[in-house]
Amino acid sequence: MDNLAVRIREKINELHDEFEKGVEGRRKRFRYRLERGRVVFEREVILRHRLLRIRLLRFLGDSKIGAIVTSPVIYSLIIPLALLDLFMTVYQHICFRVYRIPLVKRSEYVVMDRKYLQYLNIIQKVNCIYCEYGNGVLSYAREVASRTEQFWCPIKHARKVKDVHDRYYDFIEYGDSEDFPKKFRDQREKCRACEASSCVKHKD
Repeated sequence: MDNLAVRIREKINELHDEFEKGVEGRRKRFRYRLERGRVVFEREVILRHRLLRIRLLRFLGDSKIGAIVTSPVIYSLIIPLALLDLFMTVYQHICFRVYRIPLVKRSEYVVMDRKYLQYLNIIQKVNCIYCEYGNGVLSYAREVASRTEQFWCPIKHARKVKDVHDRYYDFIEYGDSEDFPKKFRDQREKCRACEASSCVKHKD
């Protein structure tokens, strides 16, 4: 990896760590905690949240006709999203075990916790659950795909690519044929070591 790529990756990790360090502070500020994966607010906060909830009839009355008409189109994507979720899970459990690549931990990408917010009405909660599921599945699928790319074709593009995954910065330079077989093997070993990502170790 060249020096620029190293600096970019380090900066991204640094910013991510900085953001995560503020989580505990935000929990104290908004008075909630986690218990066995469940979000628990203080009782006073729950009561306050319920008072702030927009009633269903008012919410529907304030909704624009365009939002109502397009909602079936938006929610129709649940079918390909669910299929993607299923196929990616089956794919990695079969193929990654054969390639000896650590499994992607789905629960770290598909996080469903907005349902605990009492200031959301039922429609808002359903919308939030749908969005967090959809974006979570896409992030999960991207991680599975990025490990597959690193294992089979870890080569950078000649053209600029927007919003690349973390592993891309370490890929072999486009057109760099010098000692390519060794660099290719090194990439596979890094993939098996699952660098810079969360992994689920599995038995061979």
